[in-house]
Amino acid sequence: MAAAAAQGGSMGPLVGAIDQGTSSTRFLVFNANTSELLSHHQVEIKQKFPKEGWVEQDPNDILQSVYECVEKTCEKLNQLNVDIANIKAVGVSNQRETTVVWDKQTGEPLYNAIVWLDLRTQSTVERLLKRIPGHNKSFLKSKTGLPLSTYFSAVKLRWLLDNVKEVRQAVHEGRALFGTIDSWLIWCLTGGKDGGIHCTDVTNASRTMLFNIHSLEWDTELCKFFGIPMEILPKVRSSSEIYGLMKISPILSSGALSGVPISGCLGDQSAALVGQMCFKDGQAKNTYGTGCFLLCNTGQKPALSEHGLLTTVAYKLGRDKPVCYALEGSVAIAGAVVRWLRDNLGIAKSSDEVEKLAAEVGTSYGCYFVPAFSGLYAPYWEPSARGIICGLTQFTNKNHIAFAALEAVCFQTREILDAMNKDCGIPLSQLQVDGGMTNNKILMQLQADILCIPVVKPSMPETTALGAAMAAGAAEGVGVWSLNPDDSTAVTCERFEPQINPEESEYRYTRWKKAVKRSMGWETAEPQVNGNCK
Repeated sequence: MAAAAAQGGSMGPLVGAIDQGTSSTRFLVFNANTSELLSHHQVEIKQKFPKEGWVEQDPNDILQSVYECVEKTCEKLNQLNVDIANIKAVGVSNQRETTVVWDKQTGEPLYNAIVWLDLRTQSTVERLLKRIPGHNKSFLKSKTGLPLSTYFSAVKLRWLLDNVKEVRQAVHEGRALFGTIDSWLIWCLTGGKDGGIHCTDVTNASRTMLFNIHSLEWDTELCKFFGIPMEILPKVRSSSEIYGLMKISPILSSGALSGVPISGCLGDQSAALVGQMCFKDGQAKNTYGTGCFLLCNTGQKPALSEHGLLTTVAYKLGRDKPVCYALEGSVAIAGAVVRWLRDNLGIAKSSDEVEKLAAEVGTSYGCYFVPAFSGLYAPYWEPSARGIICGLTQFTNKNHIAFAALEAVCFQTREILDAMNKDCGIPLSQLQVDGGMTNNKILMQLQADILCIPVVKPSMPETTALGAAMAAGAAEGVGVWSLNPDDSTAVTCERFEPQINPEESEYRYTRWKKAVKRSMGWETAEPQVNGNCK
């Protein structure tokens, strides 16, 4: 043990990051001096699809997955002779908008978490739109930066209040707490029903549609519009400060990390922006996860988009630090299309196999795939769209469909990048990328070809977790991580240069846009119930 302590001691301070995404949970531990990733563990999260368009997760499953990842990572560190007592802080990064309501007396969720890309609230959105002059989706944009959409937490919370008796009753009796995944995890990890801290950070709050992104407070008028009681909302804090200390959990047999401060909290896309060191105006990154998210730092002034992008809080790295904003292009389905090919169609046993299938043909052979499973997000905000595959011939096979699926991710990115360039006025000369899908070399080369600019991928792709660790390590009272770009280790990158001529790229993109038009106006508000349903 002495040797382990000596080994760990020479390494300097460590910082942990809980990275709770839509498809998996991870716990990663970084060296605060070098940003090196020392160890991590990952658990895939089960998604439930109880009805067409519905997507849920069990909040207790999510919590258990966090405990399991912490436990396993700490075991791996012990095997490496790294003393876990050197973990000085923990940061949280999370899937945004996903909505949980729980009972503060029992600590139990009152319903499954409604996941960000769930569509059950379409009729709720349409009902709310009827109360807005001219049925204008952008009516609340001046306060929230967001269009009225199924995507954001307020409409999910409204649905829960309208449709779940347990939630209504708990609110009425003063037992209910609302939060996005960060709030649920921080509350549980800091004691739960025995004194857990009920808080969120500005980045997650800015995705609820209840938060005024200028005053940085919950907005009474917005809460009134959605009919949300303000007493169930978490306290809004900065993205980098000590929220509370980890409590010993009976589930963590080792008592690992008890007493360690949780001192960083960022929605996953903001965390990736921080992890990519995009601290200057005009710096941008694109994250390829379940969905695809392009964020561009716009500095201390919120910029409103004229081209279908969202205005969101990028970060506020300390109580007394300024808030920074970003423009965001959000695509609902990116990695999820690969998972769909694997789980729903069974044309591949793994994500790697999808890449192999695509590589074997190197073309979609005129086949285009618009994966609008949850409608279309940016820049269209068209909830009536549904997925289509078109341009099929007798020659088309599963390889072409795999290629078309990867191409779809790249075309969607091109659409939001075009919107971003129009809004910012200065076209990006290269695209910084991260996220699980960036391991797919075919995808990265395709992306460079379709954008006609180089794509740059850091050799350590875990930038979301890194961003949460940076915020936690830099917090006042922890102070083990410097956010000064001059102090950071130079990041090695892999570059993908465009390899096709711009005319061909343009031709394919034009055909894609034609396919997008065909996907629109497909669905009415209420999904049709099958005749054989009870």
